[in-house]
Amino acid sequence: MGTARDRAPHRTPVRTPAALVAITLIWGANFSVVKFALSDCAPLAFTAVRFVLASAVMWGVVAATGEAVRIERRHWGAVIGVALVGTTVNQSLFISGIDRTLAGNAALILATGPVFTALLAAGCRQDRLTGRILGGVGLSVTGAGLVVLGSPRGVGLSGGTLPGDLLVLAGAMVWASYTVGSAPLARRYGAIPLTAVTMWIGTAGLLVVAAPALHAQAWTAVRLTTWLAVLYSGGLSIAAAYLLWAYCLGQLGSTRTVVYTNATPLVALALAWATLGEVPSPLQLAGAIGIVAGSFVVTLQPREE
Repeated sequence: MGTARDRAPHRTPVRTPAALVAITLIWGANFSVVKFALSDCAPLAFTAVRFVLASAVMWGVVAATGEAVRIERRHWGAVIGVALVGTTVNQSLFISGIDRTLAGNAALILATGPVFTALLAAGCRQDRLTGRILGGVGLSVTGAGLVVLGSPRGVGLSGGTLPGDLLVLAGAMVWASYTVGSAPLARRYGAIPLTAVTMWIGTAGLLVVAAPALHAQAWTAVRLTTWLAVLYSGGLSIAAAYLLWAYCLGQLGSTRTVVYTNATPLVALALAWATLGEVPSPLQLAGAIGIVAGSFVVTLQPREE
């Protein structure tokens, strides 16, 4: 059954649509920004630095808002687990994957995240698996296959995008497990405090994983434009966009917020085409339609009688 927020769009503040547009543009552009930065930085070194920046921003936000970050001792194991899964493992897969594939491919494949979340939530009995969800899963899986098969670089294990595509797909599955696993903790402790503490723990894990890459990175050779990309990806795409996301969740509820931001992969595909020269093939365009349509079907709240 839909919430009162989901059924009363006329009470949505005017600034909420602006926030949704900002999230879509910020996240859509981030794929091209990251891909550009990786021409200067080792993948793990780049993502570790951007998460240190994002963690610092989140620390400031928590201090400014006065949000209490108090986790009960019995929940620390679960919090550490979702932190390592949602940040350390997920980001290691994502950054290694996008380094080996196209920005447009990564954006479209990550758009399957709501599908995996719905399946996992049903498996954990947090939600019910319906024919509508299964239909959306079929559309998205078919679309992801078309994106991979239609890649201009081909799908070979050496030189093609398949290794990167598979890493990004694994990242989407891992993110789904983080989303489902953190849901009860977020209800108990609040979205911002939980996200802050899991980001800090996950960033510490990233620093351990990325230590060799951070040591080997030639930091003096990193261009100013790449440092600007770090600022964008860490400060805007992670920290600021999450705060906008949390605001929209409060105004619209999760269902409508996810539906409205399903356009992110299309923005990412268009920007990768314009800035990186990644021209999608007809098969990939068909796959994009399938993925986005499947995500809409999975996340769209059915009309109540």
